[in-house]
Amino acid sequence: MDFDDFNLLKKETADLVSRELSDREMDLFLTYAQEMVSWNDRASLTAIRDHSEIRVKHFLDSISCLKAKPNGRVIDVGSGAGFPGLVLKILMPNIELSLVDSVQKKTQFLTHMVQVLGLENVSVLNTRAEELGQDPGHREQYDWAVARALANFPVLLEYLLPLVKIGGYVLAQKGEGAEDELKIAENALEELGGEIKEIIPVEIPGLKERSLVIVKKVSETPKKYPRHTGVPKKRPL
Repeated sequence: MDFDDFNLLKKETADLVSRELSDREMDLFLTYAQEMVSWNDRASLTAIRDHSEIRVKHFLDSISCLKAKPNGRVIDVGSGAGFPGLVLKILMPNIELSLVDSVQKKTQFLTHMVQVLGLENVSVLNTRAEELGQDPGHREQYDWAVARALANFPVLLEYLLPLVKIGGYVLAQKGEGAEDELKIAENALEELGGEIKEIIPVEIPGLKERSLVIVKKVSETPKKYPRHTGVPKKRPL
């Protein structure tokens, strides 16, 4: 990321979430962008390679999650190159973070970034959401489960709600069509123990309509969920 993009990120963050980036945070974002571009040449972590697109489509889009005020123990499922999880950790160092991805080259990059950025209380897991949701060490252990562009809403709920404590929250970053997705997710919400708490519209310069969908977990998820690997996507609730 060049210095013009770097300075613009500071201004856009203040406009987006009314928060000033510290010098340390700015240094971490610059290092993050440089490392991601370097790794992309050999690992194809993301199709977004242009510095201005990294600033907007990765960093700012992830920073918008601060509007939902996640806290405590947070899990980012399908984290890819670390979005939104690593960005949230940079901005909120007190959260306890787990980053999950089923692709090994991506979890290798995440492990590298945790070390390079000097982040503490971060675990990186190379596994699938369906397996993690049935693991007693992770099932209903998190205050927040977050995901960006991972799956349609009924599928996403089956991945995330089993990981969240009763009283905890799912945060889904969605683009255009979020309202339509919610309409077809009513059965999944009821079956998995969730209810829509809030939908926060997000305006990011250069991006189409975005929203943060917050689901509160109000009752225990039946033990049969999540179903076996691949089933939620093949047969959505």
